[in-house]
Amino acid sequence: MLDRRLIREQPDVVRRSLARRRLPTSVVDDLLALDADWRTAATAVDAAKAERNALSARFAKAKEQDAASLGKLREQSGALGERIASQEHAATALEARLTELLANVPNVLADDVPDGADSAANVVLRSSGEPPKFSFEPKPHWEIGERLGILDFERGVRMARSRFAVIAGLGARLSRALVDFFLERNIAAGFFEINPPLLVNRDSVEATGHLSKFSDAMFSFDNGALFLSPTSEVQLVNLHRDEILEAAAFPKCYTSYTTCFRQEAGAAGKDTRGLIRMHQFEKVELVGLCRPEESPALHERIVRQAESLMQALELPYRVVLLSSGDTGFASMKTYDIEVWLPAQATYREISSCSNCGDFQARRAQIRFRPAPKARPEFVHTLNGSALAIGRTLLAIMENYQEADGSVHVPRVLQPYLGGIERIT
Repeated sequence: MLDRRLIREQPDVVRRSLARRRLPTSVVDDLLALDADWRTAATAVDAAKAERNALSARFAKAKEQDAASLGKLREQSGALGERIASQEHAATALEARLTELLANVPNVLADDVPDGADSAANVVLRSSGEPPKFSFEPKPHWEIGERLGILDFERGVRMARSRFAVIAGLGARLSRALVDFFLERNIAAGFFEINPPLLVNRDSVEATGHLSKFSDAMFSFDNGALFLSPTSEVQLVNLHRDEILEAAAFPKCYTSYTTCFRQEAGAAGKDTRGLIRMHQFEKVELVGLCRPEESPALHERIVRQAESLMQALELPYRVVLLSSGDTGFASMKTYDIEVWLPAQATYREISSCSNCGDFQARRAQIRFRPAPKARPEFVHTLNGSALAIGRTLLAIMENYQEADGSVHVPRVLQPYLGGIERIT
């Protein structure tokens, strides 16, 4: 959530960011009008309370006066109490409307985010590895997996519905190997492992911005009180909700492996085959909390950690800086790591690493004291996938496929599979 003072004091900064996101800017005027009305109402409440305090002082003196004077003061006090209650109700209603409107305003973009309407304007920063060259026509991962008996989409649909799959045999073992490999590498790099609940409450998803009107719908139940987590970013950020942290402990860096769930409401007709866009998937996540001045460096650290996993797996990839129109609701700046998929002859996202500034921390009330007894300030939060398990699995299947339909196991993963070098 944006700081109200930013809206009040630098409205053009917010207007410019909204315009760069290709969103209407009129909401800024609505916010300014509501904020002015709220401040007027709050001032009226303060003035009425000051009047009540003065009246209380007159009561103390009136005890020595006649009953008529006391009765008049009581009458004034009763009327003043009703006026204060009415004014407080009006101020509370205005603040609720202001908060509701502000909750759907996305984060202000960083200045170095490239301008553009969508992913076509994303900027490629660097690439690593050469796409493999095959002496045969490379097959898509769903064909490879079904032929090897390690992917079963038909049974996944039978058990649940579309966009669910069964991963079996050496496919399941390879997925588990990826989880262990990613976690071990992340822990060695200084990220502290957390095993959180998969269910999160409304406050948690609101805090991270996953319940905005710009997000795909999540799976919910208990009348919307609980949600299946769409990403463990939610849990890791909310570890410190409503806390004031010690600055000496920064940066706080976490990693977590969880199953994730998404409705993919905005993905109708997209990636209907294969593992690209599933309702249920697994992911290893990185989250960092730090001082504001530390967040650019921590952002780069998270990206480099995700890249190191790609390099260890010897998968060709590139890093892109997302354009203004492609940057997520809660993010001020996002890098995507995209892996090469031979069957599609294109790069596809396998990790998204974002700096959210104080946007999530303001919602979650996560603060720190820059010095003892100093006024608390909001932390900056950052997140990144390291990495998405299903997408890494399919990338291995497509990049390591052989002419006979088998799949070579990356060298770093072979010890996790008991030395197995090939899935046949």
